[in-house]
Amino acid sequence: MSEDSRDLSHAQRASLLLLAVGQDRAAAVLKHMGPKEVQLVGSTMAQLGPISSNMVDDVLEEFIIEIKNETGLGLDSDEYIRNMLTKALGAEKAGSIIDRILLGGNSKGIEQLKWMDTRSIADLIRLEHPQIISIILSLLDADQAAEVLTLLPQNMRSDILMRIATLEGVQPAALRELDDIMEKQLSGSEGAKSSQIGGIDAAANILNFIESSIGEPMMQDISENNADLAQRIQDKMFVFSDLINVDDRGIQTLLREVSTDQLLLALRSVDPALKDKIFANMSRRAAEMLRDDLEAAPPVRLSEVEAAQKDILSIAKRLADSGEIALGGGGGDEFV
Repeated sequence: MSEDSRDLSHAQRASLLLLAVGQDRAAAVLKHMGPKEVQLVGSTMAQLGPISSNMVDDVLEEFIIEIKNETGLGLDSDEYIRNMLTKALGAEKAGSIIDRILLGGNSKGIEQLKWMDTRSIADLIRLEHPQIISIILSLLDADQAAEVLTLLPQNMRSDILMRIATLEGVQPAALRELDDIMEKQLSGSEGAKSSQIGGIDAAANILNFIESSIGEPMMQDISENNADLAQRIQDKMFVFSDLINVDDRGIQTLLREVSTDQLLLALRSVDPALKDKIFANMSRRAAEMLRDDLEAAPPVRLSEVEAAQKDILSIAKRLADSGEIALGGGGGDEFV
């Protein structure tokens, strides 16, 4: 492998591969990807720097080797899908969607929500039963669900989040009914295994993407109704300050995916120890420039700082789901 392709991220390799196969083939591939993946690949394509012939050759060769080693011909399809998703997404993230894919059937209606803007989703579901809303939000990506939740009436938010946190599963028949007719209350039961959606992790992930001015009152409401549940959600949350528990290699991997502008905003008013950790994992020149920019930067709104931190947390979670970094905090054990 050539030196110039060795440091390419997975997203950059995928983008380079799609650029290499031509527009028609790339378009055919993108049709089978979700909105988040399309957005990631598209933005990565736009940001790719100079591409050498060696880089293209390396990526194509690596792809061909993977295809030869990972063919699904002759294998049980369900088992192949489980293994493929687990390898691609990591056990934790894959586990939350495998049963939904294998048991939920052709859920095109629910999947279509992921392509809608959050205001439209909120308008569509705001009059539904809170349990239906909680299931729908559990099926969305955490950041999208967080935006939808903040657009719902304030008196509904805490109840919906509690329902998400206590949701243990939904029968396949109910998922199909929800997919076909959003207006009807879920019903029906089959002997098949329930799809594992919702739960403490889902509630915590959604809260991670909600501004503190909105999230804190919600947590207060939940704590007043169920203190144990509130504590369990809190223990699962991963906030920006928890990056202090990520090892140096993980921080370096994360910084390769984060823009300087994002970092400049996100490091406002954070603990000096976290700043020092970030600086220590940058080149000396880059760290000095960032320090100078922080000192000279004019005041900004807290909401802008929180938005930048949430963007970086989203990148960190994506890297953690793909196994590239390990996130600390969130109630896990600490090294002393």
